[in-house]
Amino acid sequence: MNERVAIIDCGTNTFNLLIVEIETDKQFKKIFNTRLPVKLGEGAINHGFIAQIPFNRGLSAIEAFDEEIKKHKVATTIAFATSAIRDAKNGEDFVALVKEKHNINIQIIDGDREAELIYLGVKSAIQPQPQLSLIMDIGGGSTEFILADHQKTLWRQSFQVGAARLLDRFKPSDPITEAEIEAINAFLKLKLEPLLLITKNYECTELIGSSGAFDSLVEIIHSELGGEELLENKTEYNINLKHYKVIADRIKASDIEERRRIKGLVAMRVDMIVISCIMIDFVLRELDLNNMRVSIYSLKEGALVNYLSNK
Repeated sequence: MNERVAIIDCGTNTFNLLIVEIETDKQFKKIFNTRLPVKLGEGAINHGFIAQIPFNRGLSAIEAFDEEIKKHKVATTIAFATSAIRDAKNGEDFVALVKEKHNINIQIIDGDREAELIYLGVKSAIQPQPQLSLIMDIGGGSTEFILADHQKTLWRQSFQVGAARLLDRFKPSDPITEAEIEAINAFLKLKLEPLLLITKNYECTELIGSSGAFDSLVEIIHSELGGEELLENKTEYNINLKHYKVIADRIKASDIEERRRIKGLVAMRVDMIVISCIMIDFVLRELDLNNMRVSIYSLKEGALVNYLSNK
């Protein structure tokens, strides 16, 4: 049997596990892939610690992942932690407990490294274009932006404007009001000023959404409007912006019960999807972008690409 590698991505909203088998030419075959909702930021994300209940949810997710890793006879496990754990006073405690209980070493990576790995993942998923693209990865604690072409990144930055962080900060009504949307947009304009400044110097032609909420938008557009279907072996999707606007407007006008009835919207994203759509709207509008693609690959696939290139 070829070497099996597991990648664990300990995100703010979800923990992800990818198990692959490495083939001879540094290609990989997916063996197992899952994600578990942990919502590490619940109740305390803007106070710099992980509350006990989400802390325990995170440990339970790692325990479930460890069982799969052993069952699939994995040789190498690579684990990363991002915004919620790196910003929490008790983030190191979580990492130490995982090491003690499961002998899994979680690397706490900074925002720049996170953006770098996201780029590697996206680059391996999409058809490269010579023009400049803006990659956007909406996390729970942070959002990464990467300005890149098919060969390299020109600029990248991680911002503390994740969907869970904004939800906790603004605590919007259900459904959200226009005044609340305006307040979030004003906050984004302030916090994302470096992005708005850098894109004035470069002609950016499209937005590439990386995984997460963007996956959900592909599924919703397919289920509700007959767009492209999310398929196991397809890693790139074009988003019709007219279709996106219809869905985004519906999401922003809905309450939580109405969102639960939207076809293609998974339960773990029902609360965060409103904030995600506001953020996507903001970027499309402020940068005057008329094209959007979605990469199914993100951080964990980028970590795998990085591992393979260093072998």
